[in-house]
Amino acid sequence: MPEGHTIRRLADVHRRRFRGKPLTVWSPQGRFTAGAELVDGRVLRDVDAHGKHLFHVYEADLVVHVHLGLYGKFSMSPVPDDGVPEPRGQVRMRMVGPTHFADLRGATACEVLTESEVEALHARLGADPLRPDADPEKVWARVSRSRAPIATLLMDQAVIAGVGNVYRAEVLFRHGLDPLLEGRALGRHRFLAVWDDLGELLRDGVKRGSIRTLRPEHADLAQDRSVYVYRRDGRPCLLCGTEIVRSTHVARNLFWCPSCQNTG
Repeated sequence: MPEGHTIRRLADVHRRRFRGKPLTVWSPQGRFTAGAELVDGRVLRDVDAHGKHLFHVYEADLVVHVHLGLYGKFSMSPVPDDGVPEPRGQVRMRMVGPTHFADLRGATACEVLTESEVEALHARLGADPLRPDADPEKVWARVSRSRAPIATLLMDQAVIAGVGNVYRAEVLFRHGLDPLLEGRALGRHRFLAVWDDLGELLRDGVKRGSIRTLRPEHADLAQDRSVYVYRRDGRPCLLCGTEIVRSTHVARNLFWCPSCQNTG
């Protein structure tokens, strides 16, 4: 599933290509026909992201909310001189502007929401480290009272929005944290260090368009690798040589180094 940096990057691209322009919006597949008719021909006022959720804000306070889920994907291309080509495959939504067009396929959610519905959705989501309005103290207030493992809390979108399996595994390794450590045992100083690090990693992901979590001093250890533990189960830890472990945690794979991540 795309993590928060991917959605923020999409929002930035869509803002550059489409904001301030009237768009032709339709649903070749037919599953978004009613919603597309509401925004077709309207000016796209802004594009926003919160965690793994994307929002296209049109005039008349109509918002197209997209959640890519596991299989969703946007493609974008310049508008050819001879016109936009016919859609190929199951295109849920097509957006056509003066210079570019974008096709959405396979998304978990593609729907038109009112302003109040958008506000309610934002309220259900946790703080997104990529958003300027994110308040880490609100996150800490929840984490500090929780008996849930920090590995669970990092993936709970109602606690921190935008963190997925890769960033969870990597930030826990970078701070030497046992994934099963209870949130209330983390301590405010360590929490703030994790929060700040998540922000830096996500911002770097937005810039690169990919995830790279190795610290500069470890770059020479990695060769062609870009992560410490994610999907490296059965292989030696880059720092200590211990075999990386994989287990199932809340129906998702969890990767960690038993030696480096023994902080209790």
